[in-house]
Amino acid sequence: MAFAVRELGLDPQLVDYREAWELQTALHDEVVAGTRDSTLLVLEHEDVYTAGKRTEDFERPTDGTPVIDVDRGGKITWHGRGQLVCYLIYRLRDPKEVRLFVSQIEDAIIELVGEYGLDAQTVDGRAGVWLPASGGRPERKIGAIGIRIHEGVTMHGLALNCSNAFTGFDGIIPCGIADAGVTSLSRELDRTVTPADVAERMTALLQQHITA
Repeated sequence: MAFAVRELGLDPQLVDYREAWELQTALHDEVVAGTRDSTLLVLEHEDVYTAGKRTEDFERPTDGTPVIDVDRGGKITWHGRGQLVCYLIYRLRDPKEVRLFVSQIEDAIIELVGEYGLDAQTVDGRAGVWLPASGGRPERKIGAIGIRIHEGVTMHGLALNCSNAFTGFDGIIPCGIADAGVTSLSRELDRTVTPADVAERMTALLQQHITA
């Protein structure tokens, strides 16, 4: 099922998280009502922590940094400069096919990362897309996924680490997983790959893979 694409802003035009959330909510209402087609929002956020519904108190920042509590699944994570974010306001063909929808997003990320020569994969019991343990390094998360579904229409989506710094992850347990790492395309390739470099291809792969 095809969807419309709307780019909200990529570096240097970073997008405030609350503004994007308000837009998602408005678009969601329109897609539910049948007055708008499914829509993909593409952007980079200003630095922010967001906490999904399963976030525990001990997983939050230890330095008092503010956190925005959101209605998606999953736990706490960071968004900011250098990370490509894609929000899917998408009407599912079958509202029960949530796992299929998530797996299709994972497949799109895996294909994109593979085009850069990286062997990404999913891990049983862990959401998102990972690089396997190697060279004394643990499994490393490169793509996160958090979804909410209401009245058969999804919100939120994916975050792909491209060229972001990692200080934002230092004060939290990202996605509630303490025994694994976080990485990016740029870190793995030892060269800079920005969200702008991959946004168009990521959009095309999502269009290709998502049929749920």
